[in-house]
Amino acid sequence: MGTIGYSQSYSQTSSEGDSSFISQFCQSIRILTLMPAFPATLKLAVIGAGPQGLTLLTHLLQKRPQLRGQFRVFDPSGQWMQRWREQFAAQEIEHLRSPAVHHPDPHPGALRNFAEGRESELYPPYALPGTQLFNEHCAAVIQRWQLEDCILPHPVEGLTLSSGRFPFTLHSPAGLVKARRVILATGSGQPHWPDWAVRAQLEHFLSGSDARIAHSSQVDLRQLPSLQGEQILIIGGGLSSGHLALGAVRRGARVTLMTRRNCREKLFDADPGWLGPKYLKGFAAETDWYKRWQMIRDARDGGSFTPEVLTKLRRLSRDGKVQFLEYCQVKQATWGDNQWQIEFDELGSNKPELAGGNAHCTAKRIWLATGSTLDAAQHPLLQSIQQSHPAELVNGLPVLDQHLRWPGLELFVSGGLAALQLGPAARNLFGGRLAAERIVPAIAKPSLALPALSP
Repeated sequence: MGTIGYSQSYSQTSSEGDSSFISQFCQSIRILTLMPAFPATLKLAVIGAGPQGLTLLTHLLQKRPQLRGQFRVFDPSGQWMQRWREQFAAQEIEHLRSPAVHHPDPHPGALRNFAEGRESELYPPYALPGTQLFNEHCAAVIQRWQLEDCILPHPVEGLTLSSGRFPFTLHSPAGLVKARRVILATGSGQPHWPDWAVRAQLEHFLSGSDARIAHSSQVDLRQLPSLQGEQILIIGGGLSSGHLALGAVRRGARVTLMTRRNCREKLFDADPGWLGPKYLKGFAAETDWYKRWQMIRDARDGGSFTPEVLTKLRRLSRDGKVQFLEYCQVKQATWGDNQWQIEFDELGSNKPELAGGNAHCTAKRIWLATGSTLDAAQHPLLQSIQQSHPAELVNGLPVLDQHLRWPGLELFVSGGLAALQLGPAARNLFGGRLAAERIVPAIAKPSLALPALSP
């Protein structure tokens, strides 16, 4: 934008916009000021500055404080927990689904101690931390462990393997970095788009807040101040669809929630028995990786709503603001007359003899709360590694060693891709702690390290 265009645009901005612009500008200056020099080599490179990466580094520094200064974290945002905070803010999520004992600090009671005097921000029934409380606690954890200045604000676009003491090469727009060890902590997977939605997007795409069809990870309620009179179809029976539905109704929309089965109510996304030896002991004893994968799938059992969210949705349903279409599945969506014409199958409560066949509805927007896909074979940073050092994959999940290492390499994997070793909670905050318990000893104890690849 030229100087005149910028001046005109800026002069029309409200004082609130001015404040936001100045805040973002100052934040950018702060990141540049704190940004460490771009290194040629690293003993440890961490890819991802989310809760998994933060948890790993706090636990590592607790065991080996002398490693401070020997690692860098790569994240394009240049900030810890940026994507986490943005996602919670975009969906206007009031509090976490995980209890207060789950957080990135090594001390289990750290969050409760931090919340002293703010008990009203620990929501019943299991002291679920409010979003602001959790974010402020994470900021305190980052400060306590002096991790503010270890992030390099660059994406890692490729990961290749050579030989020698620093076998990994991280490819970034800012240059190449050689690393002795790498921890991949990049989140829970790629957004899943059903085939019909891919076709609809290609044919009728609009970007940004005006998108006619978008994945839930792309929807930012803050950019949609009014949806008055709009009909929105939300696909999916998980908590994200519930948060988006509530946010849309608050903005004046009417919402249709479509699910392939009935809407299920659960406090947590997996039974609490998976957060301890009750179920994990049997899971660890299972030697068949495919049976482990099935155990993970059965435990997560698709999406679910918390009792609190589902109660709110049912109340809105009685008021005619939310419609439930259960046991339904979209066949195709076509844009015409300024709205979606949607054809779907009524699955008849999973009983074919009760199925109603084709049905139709209309919507101004379609939001896909259809989850994410985990597949190491399609992961942009693992494809070349899989070619040179193939790991066994079970429905996309790699078989790692007991320390979550890629076979024969000092490449550690956390998050959902480590689920075959950690269980169904691998992608959650608790999974971050489990991953740290596996990975940290292999880094902190020289006796557990693998030899460098021969030159």
